Amino acid sequence: MISTSARLLRLVSLLSTRPSWTNSELAERLDVTERTVRRDIAKLRELGYAIDSDPGPWGGYRLSGGGSSRLPPLSLDDEEALAVAVALREAALSGVLGTDQAALSALLKLQSLLPAHIADRLAELDAAFVHTPRSDERLVSPGVLLELATACRQGERVRLSYRDRQDRATVRDIDPHRLVRTGHRWYLVALDVARGQWRTFRADRVTDAQPTGQPADLVDPPDAALLVSHMLTSGYPLYATVRVPVPLNQALLLIPRNLGTHEPDGTHATLVTVGGSTPDELATYLLGLATPLHVLTPVSVRTALHTRIQTLLNANDPDPPGN
Repeated sequence: MISTSARLLRLVSLLSTRPSWTNSELAERLDVTERTVRRDIAKLRELGYAIDSDPGPWGGYRLSGGGSSRLPPLSLDDEEALAVAVALREAALSGVLGTDQAALSALLKLQSLLPAHIADRLAELDAAFVHTPRSDERLVSPGVLLELATACRQGERVRLSYRDRQDRATVRDIDPHRLVRTGHRWYLVALDVARGQWRTFRADRVTDAQPTGQPADLVDPPDAALLVSHMLTSGYPLYATVRVPVPLNQALLLIPRNLGTHEPDGTHATLVTVGGSTPDELATYLLGLATPLHVLTPVSVRTALHTRIQTLLNANDPDPPGN
């Protein structure tokens, strides 16, 4: 049995997804009795949620405003607002929860639901936040990230100011489709309007994103995650194909899609292709997987892996020469 607080949150979420629910439908979804649903509705009304009900056996419950998903303003003191803002911001930017898209969505909703005086206070607090990046990481502007997420959700064309890998500044109109988090970076998948091509943009290279007020024209959009995965695995000077003796689902846990391409090799093995800059770099990565594997191509990576292993064996010889 879930806790009362969790059940109330689930109930609010259900009410916001469609115009009306009957008591029996809510009871079935929540796995509780209809009497419990009535008590929970009463509790939500005490908390300030405007929930209308229709009398009779076929009556139902709905959020006021014709089924609008907009909820009443949250009532948070300064410490609560700070805690929520920090937690959601860190979850969205660091991916600590894994499902960071949900954290970003929650952050967007929070900003629109907070009373003005708390929203202003959060803006002041956010301006004081400092994110310490990894040595190889560029900062992602939370404001730009939220603008991109909003544009994706609303289907609105955006004028994007962007710096490419050569640090050249460009301004282009794009139709945003999805934000994808992989590794420690965010990528925007969008249609470059002038070129008519689907592109991936690193969010940390976006310097500004201004909505144009025009609707996005998203005809036959691609699988955003696969597009980013393909982009990440198609720009290396060297590739190695290895055979790992595990089925495809286990190979995906071992080497994620964003780091390689996978092909089943029977029912108990998988061929994985990964990219890198040098044979030694690839050998180091493969050795770090700590799993049996066979390097099929190229020979240079197989040789580098053998050299690495031999060096480790020599350094850990139980009876080294001279002893």
